[in-house]
Amino acid sequence: MTAGPHNVEFEQNLVPANLSIWQEALFAADILLLHASPTYYGLGVPHGDGSAVIVIPGFLGTDAYLGQFRTWLGRIGYRPYFSGIGVNAECPNLLIQRRLTLCIEKALDETGRRIHVIGHSLGGIIARSIASQRPDNIASVTTLAAPFRGTVAHRTVLRAAEAVRGKILRQHGTQVLPTCYTGRCTCNFLDSLKRNVPNSIVQTAIYTRSDGIVDWRYCLTGLDGCDFEVPGTHIGLSFNASAYSIVANRLALARTTKYTRDK
Repeated sequence: MTAGPHNVEFEQNLVPANLSIWQEALFAADILLLHASPTYYGLGVPHGDGSAVIVIPGFLGTDAYLGQFRTWLGRIGYRPYFSGIGVNAECPNLLIQRRLTLCIEKALDETGRRIHVIGHSLGGIIARSIASQRPDNIASVTTLAAPFRGTVAHRTVLRAAEAVRGKILRQHGTQVLPTCYTGRCTCNFLDSLKRNVPNSIVQTAIYTRSDGIVDWRYCLTGLDGCDFEVPGTHIGLSFNASAYSIVANRLALARTTKYTRDK
């Protein structure tokens, strides 16, 4: 486990990082290695108890690219759910309120158990926010290359984020705060990231030092036994055999309890 920046405040500003984004082209190797791994076929990893797992895509991504990950979760004994958020290029606060909440409620009703949330990149930041907001509903939260300690990313990513921010402000107007889609926003989404995830929730942060998109040091919980380094790329972490093995073991550690809805 590598010590992380858990003792520092959430980085409020969008900060450019000196990263080699070109190496992200190697994500194809992650896909090839995944299909050659026994882990992908459910071999050598613990199997699940039928509890729900919601998977959340990264910045500008949709549920589609997480299709293999979702299929694999079903193969090893879980009940996977796509997030249903569409393209992840929207105010995260609104995504949680209007779309992810529907998915969470459906998963709770259909399984009767606390659920797991897993997110890639920005999806992982959203997953952490959900875990802080709804601790009684969440059994575990797993992030894949998610900079939930601050937005320290490649300049190309920051420029794209600024374009998305402009679209959000034009589309929603007064429905969002003027600082929406920045680390200075005071909405519930950002506020929840500044709170500690309760000990009742199993936390897992998977990262790669070869990340060409975000600064890997901002992807760590800093908690003993919760941060896991794997080889690979930022994009490829959603197709990474080593990450899949860690996910299987961490989900098994967080065997879910029955969930009783308040009357």
